[in-house]
Amino acid sequence: MSARTYLDNSASSPLDPSVADAMQRAERLAGNPSSLHTEGRVARELVETARAHVAALIHADPEEIVFTGSGTEACNTALFGALRELPAPRHLIVSRIEHPAVLEPAAILQKGGAEITWLPVSEAGLVSPSDVAGALRPSTRLIAVQTANNVVGTIQPITEIGRLASSRGALFFSDAVQAAGRIPVDVRLQGIALLSLSAHKFHGPKGVGALFLRKGVEIEPLIYGGGQERGRRSSTENVAGIVGMGEAARIAAAQLSAESQRLRELREELLQGLAVRCPNAYLIGDPARRLPGHICVAFAGQEGDAIKLLLALDGAGFAVSSGSACSSHHAGEPSHVLVAMGMNPVQARGSLRITLGRFNTQDDIRRLLDALAATTRDLTRLTTRSSQEAADISPQPAA
Repeated sequence: MSARTYLDNSASSPLDPSVADAMQRAERLAGNPSSLHTEGRVARELVETARAHVAALIHADPEEIVFTGSGTEACNTALFGALRELPAPRHLIVSRIEHPAVLEPAAILQKGGAEITWLPVSEAGLVSPSDVAGALRPSTRLIAVQTANNVVGTIQPITEIGRLASSRGALFFSDAVQAAGRIPVDVRLQGIALLSLSAHKFHGPKGVGALFLRKGVEIEPLIYGGGQERGRRSSTENVAGIVGMGEAARIAAAQLSAESQRLRELREELLQGLAVRCPNAYLIGDPARRLPGHICVAFAGQEGDAIKLLLALDGAGFAVSSGSACSSHHAGEPSHVLVAMGMNPVQARGSLRITLGRFNTQDDIRRLLDALAATTRDLTRLTTRSSQEAADISPQPAA
């Protein structure tokens, strides 16, 4: 296979070689971290060192970190753990553009009797703190607003939302799976009580995540059994995965400022190139409040061909994503995020998500621009959209 260029870091980022090395060393250990013998104590020490690195990434204390099997599990634990066993009335505030790992547990809680206020977002994908303030009730137990959106990259005003939650005695949960390791996250400064992370989003391994649980906050576990993780998540720890997450967190924290700046510069080069070479391109989401390496873009008049564009780029050696869904199982469906932002069904199926990571270069951007210019030019001849659909498009500038 010819050399390929990976530009789908919001779906999963490539494993850093240093992380892989640390995991290989940990894999050779036989000890169970719960055992009292020397091998067990060595494994426990590795887990606790990793816990400290993950805590440092978000400015938490190590004992506030609960390792999980994924970011999805962390999100489910936060919602079900905080609300499932509470007596009525139970009120939950959730933004409409959360990841399904938050939306689906919230919907299950609603079926079980919880009351939910679904927060709207602006055309840029932003939650308004005033909407949060207006939704708060005496029975509000939890506010769930993500730190940054996975589809459009918009960064939410979580510090303001955290202050509101604290002032009214509600817990603030933020899904930071897309944000941690990419932008500064400070759970103390931002008033966060619960927060989810996933290692494979910041160049760590798949299959391991973490939940930040602020001291004093009590929730019901999602998994019962052996009492690991201080009784908050039973199951023998995935030592190699946890070691990998810790090393990935350590590297991300050390490089955060410089790497964020580098990715912003690559992102702006791509957007400026699109404005010149693909004049029908328009950026989706807030142009300023967005993740450093995140671009969600569509092409006016060609939204109906987004999957063709993705597959054509794949054939040319570029791995990018459709912005319409989290997985290939729903790739043809309109994105709930883009619908919530006011887009029509054609537009909500027609975006392309290009997300940059640690191993992307300026050369990647230039070659991608060549491929995009050629592919969108070819797709113009293939477009079969009606004139009415074309009339529904209101393009934004690409940069």
